[in-house]
Amino acid sequence: MSQADKLFIRMCEDILENGTSTEGEKVRPKWEDGTSAYTVKQFGVVNRYDLSKEFPALTLRKTYVKSAIDELLWIWQRKSNNTKDLKSHIWDQWADEDGSIGKAYGYQLGIKHKYKEGMMDQVDRVIYDLKHNPYSRRIMTNIYVHEDLHEMNLYPCAYSMTFNVTKKEGENRLILNGILNQRSQDILAANNWNVVQYSVLLHMIAQVCDMQVGEFVHVIADAHIYDRHIPIIKELIKRPVYDAPKFWMNPEVKDFYDFTLDDFKIEDYQAGEQISNIPIAV
Repeated sequence: MSQADKLFIRMCEDILENGTSTEGEKVRPKWEDGTSAYTVKQFGVVNRYDLSKEFPALTLRKTYVKSAIDELLWIWQRKSNNTKDLKSHIWDQWADEDGSIGKAYGYQLGIKHKYKEGMMDQVDRVIYDLKHNPYSRRIMTNIYVHEDLHEMNLYPCAYSMTFNVTKKEGENRLILNGILNQRSQDILAANNWNVVQYSVLLHMIAQVCDMQVGEFVHVIADAHIYDRHIPIIKELIKRPVYDAPKFWMNPEVKDFYDFTLDDFKIEDYQAGEQISNIPIAV
């Protein structure tokens, strides 16, 4: 059993057994039929993944890793807010007629700010600091910009990454760790998708900064299971589990902006049957 499966099963069991329900309360999300989408939720879920030991893709059901990476590149590398730059259609319901999702996600990462080293966007600043000042405690990104929220078609869920460097005694290469802060997460639809994405991001940045990859810590303020997802989750966490798949990333790529989808491979990925037609609350 992979560690990712253990953490997912434990998290889901805890939410179902000890979580609080929003049923009957005033909630924003709706199902396609217009009824309110209630949840069972836990506050302040924290999961830790040691990326030096395994790649945390669930085996309970398959995560479409290449599609997840494409969205990651769309946000962090292409810094786009237009669905026309994305291969999948997961953002279509939040896009306008031109494909824009407003001043959200990649748009915020692409804005250049003035630093003493010059004008840089948030991604370039992270890479610069990790290369020149790796023990800084200020290496982070934030895309939850209040002055632009009214121009975002969806407020950012995964909104902040904090990078922190450590070192093992007797080793020369530094270790890159990261914390993803997420205000809200639909556990069935998005949990492992985000875990996979930001694990890959740590692998990418570690490689271009000549570091080893370390821990990925996922902090979720509101970890919830929607009411119509509860029976699906109960079935899912009882399934057989397998060993974690192997992750390969092209070791020749040294520039963050040179990565393409062809530079990533998932091997020996044995997983349970995919769940189709998951209802999504909007």
